Amino acid sequence: MIKKLIVALLLSGALGLLGLNSIGITPAFIVFGPGVASGIGVKLLCSAEFVIGSDRTQAFDDLVQYSPILSQFTVRYDEAERSVTGNFFGLKEKTASFIPGLGCAVDYANYPQRSRLVVQQQRASSAPWPLGSEVGGIDPELQKLLEILLEQDNSRGLNTRALLLVHDGVIKAEAYGQGMTSESRLLGWSMAKSLNAIMLGNLEMRGFLNLSDPASFPQWSTDARSSITTTALLTMTDGLNFSEDYDPGDDATAMLFTSPSSSDYALARPLAANPGTRFNYSSGTANLLSRLYTEALGGPQAAYDDFRQQIFNPMGFQHAVFETDASGVFMGSSYFYASARDWARIGQLMLNGGVINGQRLVTESWVSRATSPNQSDNDKAYGYQWWLNRGNEKLRFQALPKDLFYANGNRQQLVMVFPSQKAVIVRLGWTSGRYPVTDNFAKILNSL
Repeated sequence: MIKKLIVALLLSGALGLLGLNSIGITPAFIVFGPGVASGIGVKLLCSAEFVIGSDRTQAFDDLVQYSPILSQFTVRYDEAERSVTGNFFGLKEKTASFIPGLGCAVDYANYPQRSRLVVQQQRASSAPWPLGSEVGGIDPELQKLLEILLEQDNSRGLNTRALLLVHDGVIKAEAYGQGMTSESRLLGWSMAKSLNAIMLGNLEMRGFLNLSDPASFPQWSTDARSSITTTALLTMTDGLNFSEDYDPGDDATAMLFTSPSSSDYALARPLAANPGTRFNYSSGTANLLSRLYTEALGGPQAAYDDFRQQIFNPMGFQHAVFETDASGVFMGSSYFYASARDWARIGQLMLNGGVINGQRLVTESWVSRATSPNQSDNDKAYGYQWWLNRGNEKLRFQALPKDLFYANGNRQQLVMVFPSQKAVIVRLGWTSGRYPVTDNFAKILNSL
């Protein structure tokens, strides 16, 4: 690390003289960037190719949205091996491989756990949604509204790929764009955190965990981190020093794109605040919850099997993949790919107080706690990996109902739950800037 810092300092002056800082080539980028670029490149392009089935040009354009410098990424597709290999200016070449039912992950030597998982095949059902894929309650006026909103979004360059409305437990309208359909598995990014929390809630209901107890990580047993509770992890008030800025060398990018075990990376982070006092949004914390889930059930295979039996199948997921990292642990921070209808199932479960398709997956008490403000001193409008409209002095969305809670992911992925309206709205796409949440969703709610 010291050598890297020295190199960065030496490069700083040179880059300033060459004027390269202005296009994003900074000392930190030179030191950390190639590894991050190769990691994000092969991972996202592999999943776009083999999980989503995206057009390759569109997938590469999506990648370059993160930074123009990624246009220099070199990629090779191997359809026979179902893998993607790439490098950045010939540096840090990496490969991501696809496994049916598990999606893609970057390959690392000496990490065979993922490749050893025995995967169950997905079962399609023609039963009515949410148990199956049959949708028969489309409202013509609401359908027209969603189609108009999607068209308006994309005329403004917002890259909306799915809009879906559930009202009174029935899909009333759904619109798709940019080649996507009702079966397209779309990346929710950090919306995976909300599903991850449900998985922990299911373990609590079944007696595997007490959320008030300290997280039982042996790596923390001899220091102050041993006092961090599972509830503190769920509310992101654990106090761990984890940066989520998505710059080269940042914790989030290092964990997601250069580490074979995301949870190992997060486990090594030190404390920066007393547990329970400060809210700090952290994908590392989400992956610690995935690790806790895995260890509580006895390892990656047991965790995968339990997820399928206790969550995936009861939810009625039809077109969904929860990816793991190379260590075989679910990537609870980021990598759940699902159709808009599947994402809506998650919102409907929460709206129903923890019940879907006649089965209870989490207790009503857990849903209440998950959607209640946390006890931090800086941002209370966050529950158990669910964002809240209420909790702070001002609502996050002033013109939307106070009881709104929602899953939120990078590029403006949204599953918004409106209890007072008995509605769930899903938005999936690839928007680099702001999305008109209030304008669009208020129009939908006002039309109910």
